[in-house]
Amino acid sequence: MGAKCLSLLVFLGTSLLLPQLLLAAMTRYYTFNVTMKKVTRLCNTRAIPTVNGKFPGPKIVTREGDRVVVKVVNNVKHNVTIHWHGVRQLRTGWSDGPAYITQCPIQTGQSYVYNFTVTGQRGTLFWHAHVSWMRATLYGPIVILPKLGVPYPFPKPFKDVPIMFGEWFNVDPEAIIAQALQTGGGPNVSDAYTINGLPGPLYNCSSRDTFKLKVQPGKWYLLRLINAALNDELFFSIANHTLTIVDVDASYVKPFDTDVVLVTPGQTTNVLLHAKPDEGCQPATHLMLARPYATSRPGTYDNTTVAAVLEYSPSGQIKSRPLFRPTLPVFNDTSFAANYSAKHRSLASSEYPANVPRRIDRPFFFAVGLGTTPCPTHQGCNGPTNDTKFSASMNNVSFNMPTTALLKAHYDGNTAGVYTADFPAMPTQPFNYTGTPPNNTNVSNGTKVAVLPYNASVEVVLQDTSIQGAESHPLHLHGFDFFVVGQGVGNYNASMHPAGFNLLDPVQRNTVGVPAGGWVAIRFYADNPGVWFMHCHLEVHTSWGLKMAWVVNDGPLPDQKLMPPPSDLPKC
Repeated sequence: MGAKCLSLLVFLGTSLLLPQLLLAAMTRYYTFNVTMKKVTRLCNTRAIPTVNGKFPGPKIVTREGDRVVVKVVNNVKHNVTIHWHGVRQLRTGWSDGPAYITQCPIQTGQSYVYNFTVTGQRGTLFWHAHVSWMRATLYGPIVILPKLGVPYPFPKPFKDVPIMFGEWFNVDPEAIIAQALQTGGGPNVSDAYTINGLPGPLYNCSSRDTFKLKVQPGKWYLLRLINAALNDELFFSIANHTLTIVDVDASYVKPFDTDVVLVTPGQTTNVLLHAKPDEGCQPATHLMLARPYATSRPGTYDNTTVAAVLEYSPSGQIKSRPLFRPTLPVFNDTSFAANYSAKHRSLASSEYPANVPRRIDRPFFFAVGLGTTPCPTHQGCNGPTNDTKFSASMNNVSFNMPTTALLKAHYDGNTAGVYTADFPAMPTQPFNYTGTPPNNTNVSNGTKVAVLPYNASVEVVLQDTSIQGAESHPLHLHGFDFFVVGQGVGNYNASMHPAGFNLLDPVQRNTVGVPAGGWVAIRFYADNPGVWFMHCHLEVHTSWGLKMAWVVNDGPLPDQKLMPPPSDLPKC
């Protein structure tokens, strides 16, 4: 796990408060050395970037209220940043990690210390690289335990196990996206999915590369499901076992049972698994399967299945055991996706309230989706039509990545030539979003941000478009959790749909799937000053421009202002 130690922060206070403060004041130190390591999967050996030589990378274990300090040292040829996905980063945007948004990348031979406190969150998040497609192999779990002495609002598990979904490429993903951006066409898809870095027995040369979960009859297990895949939403199921959803994106939910879990890239889901009490008498092998939920055209996603194994202990006494396989929905089952999403509800209890904005200060309507733009002059393209290339946009704007960090420009007040504060609050050219698209959607390119006053209540309606076919988009918002107050199919109707919004116990998330051919409405308070990225977590769509940024201005009080930049902040 690399260099790790625990220390106690020093607090000044009365001796009566000291024991409580000591319990709450843990600082957790980690060192992440980014190095190349040869890894063999699918009979293919490739040198991949790893953290501390591990794939997936090391697990960070912390508690709600703890401070986490991670020194990242870059020893590979590519630029690197690390994003602590879902950590709110209250006033510590310098540690958020997206390249050229909150920091310049860590260049070869350089290091940077990320320093943040986990506030008001408990459950599972994860960390990953946030520059180009480096997160294909640079990722790992973040386990956030409740504060000491605070119980789970569900049965205490006998053991908890991170289950990380990923994608394996037989060639360097950086070369794949570089070629796609040069030609204007779609990138090659992955060669396999992985569970905790292992493809499993359904792929060639992979029977030994199988994750095995050994359980004891009658025990409760907390499975921390994390979708770290680059470009695919995934169905997941365990044969003959019902799963109980208890937490998503580090927020508790009202528990509900399901045989199948849907996890989009960027989302986490904690599930309780109750090992069958009588299974130890007749051991069996239960497959754990994951395969894509995909609303795009066949051929544009990896249509394979990854398998892991659940075994009851003792497992070595019987050579021949029955093998059970779960049934997963068909790849484009949008009805299952909608019904599954609708089941999620916040606890909304006195201990864990749902502070949903009721009055909205700043309403936004974002049309999100794929499209095309003309090829640059004198350059042929392999896009969907002659002389076009794939692009993606929000409100007709395809985001141009800057060459210096937006947060530093904002903090210094030197934004000229870096970004403009005119991101449109609604599409510049409204159209029938889920019907026949217009011939020209007037997509432009620019580095545009939307500016919010501190603590403004914000509503964003995210509307899918059918320009290149209706498609689900997992949208991730940095710096905030938000409440998912409504969703539906077709075009959003501002005069009708808000009446059905759930303002009592909507689920709280940091990543939400915009339904294919539909819409979703989210609300949050802009109570975190800084510059915050919002983008599709399908990496190919982000590469094509489906992203934007929010600038949240400082509030009037000292604890409502962005902290100064650290002295080791990387330079561009």
